[in-house]
Amino acid sequence: MPSLAPRSYQLLVGVFASLGAFLFGYDLGVIAAVVASETFRSQFDPNTSEEGLVVSMFTAGAFFGAGAGGTLGDRIGRRGTIVVGAVVFLLGGGLQTGARNIHFLWTGRFISGLGVGVLCMIVPLYQAELAHPHIRGRITALQQLMIGVGAFVATWVGWACFVDLGSSSAQWRVPLAIQNVPAVFLAALTYLFPESPRWLADKGKDEETLHTLARLHANGNVEDAFVMAEYDEIRNSIQYEHQHAAKSYKELFKSRSAFRRLFLCCAIQASVQMTGVSAIQYYSPTIFKQIGIATDDTLKPVLCCRTGRRWPLIGGNLFNSVTFIIASILLALFPPGSSSNLSAQWGFIVITWLYNFSFSSTCGPLSWIIPAEVFDTNTRAKGVSIATMASFAFNTMIGQVTPKAMESIGYRFYFLFVVCNVTNALFFWVFLPETARRPLEQMNEIFSSKSWIVLGKNTSSVARNDVESHVDKTEVTHEAEKREN
Repeated sequence: MPSLAPRSYQLLVGVFASLGAFLFGYDLGVIAAVVASETFRSQFDPNTSEEGLVVSMFTAGAFFGAGAGGTLGDRIGRRGTIVVGAVVFLLGGGLQTGARNIHFLWTGRFISGLGVGVLCMIVPLYQAELAHPHIRGRITALQQLMIGVGAFVATWVGWACFVDLGSSSAQWRVPLAIQNVPAVFLAALTYLFPESPRWLADKGKDEETLHTLARLHANGNVEDAFVMAEYDEIRNSIQYEHQHAAKSYKELFKSRSAFRRLFLCCAIQASVQMTGVSAIQYYSPTIFKQIGIATDDTLKPVLCCRTGRRWPLIGGNLFNSVTFIIASILLALFPPGSSSNLSAQWGFIVITWLYNFSFSSTCGPLSWIIPAEVFDTNTRAKGVSIATMASFAFNTMIGQVTPKAMESIGYRFYFLFVVCNVTNALFFWVFLPETARRPLEQMNEIFSSKSWIVLGKNTSSVARNDVESHVDKTEVTHEAEKREN
């Protein structure tokens, strides 16, 4: 039984599960150093297309892994799916580390991508199903935080190996090998933590559901008012879903409410990739080199992560567009080869930092928070699976297109991200309702409206006392039952 305070315990579980996100973030950071390393280029001599495949084979694997994760999550549980994802990632990591040719490396990248795809769809879902509604956003945002931490660690590791191991293939093999370490811990220790109470309830394990809720929210006290309220609400919701919903992917497309959620979540995940984040993360050394900054300087990292909901998502996209406008101006005024572009170099670095801060505070965490919380229990794993597939589909496209676009049209490629960020903001302003602080079982109320347009409606005043009022009612009911007995 955990001795920590309930919310601290939920945070601990959330942080551990987020090792899956750390693996993804580490890859985002390390691959830029790998493809930029001298020994990697001398051994594989990749052309632009082959270099793009080093990146996109990973995200292509993640696309298929995310698709498989939905079915796994429903069949073997959230914890079992996390273990499967970690083991698959380890297999791919071993192949990457020992790669002797480019095809060997592509295979390892694809297999590791399969594991990351599974982890990226199941971890935020697991976190959302464990967390108290008041801290669900913070717990689920750990996904984005740990992506940032992984990238932070990877870029320092990549930079150190780039500088100190320049005479052998260890320059790129060591950074790829290190990513296997957290995957080992994730695979070995996941079953020490609780299963999702909502998955347990869906499988008819009512007693285990109650004790898991008590473990998470009341240090094991099964008579706690919140535990009883949550237990009753979960059981009622599951019972209703079993009576009215089919357990298949068809339900996501047959039900107007479910399809609305799926459409919004896919739009959120796709929009995040079109903010330009993948182009910056995967090819930052190449992009910085165009403005005259040396590779060993560009591999020094920055990390900023926080969270929000509807308006942060809108504002974050608008701010992102401003950073790309300024970056385009700097590249236009100080083109590659300019002899006096020191100010532009620093300006470009600052703008990149500001972009990273904006993305990590808004679009990044929200792309994991919202999909993990809006679906009902029967469609949650499947819905998050499809939304995550959308993310990796667009991620793969950007990873393949960016090196060719930067080589062909340079800074003009940034105009695409300016337009996309603005249209993202407009789209969410019109269509995205507020979901903060709602119990997961009450999301049906938000998405039951016939109209998908939320513009002009009171989208910010969610019922902040829903949880407390339900707890009070449940407490009164149970007290009455005790008196009667």
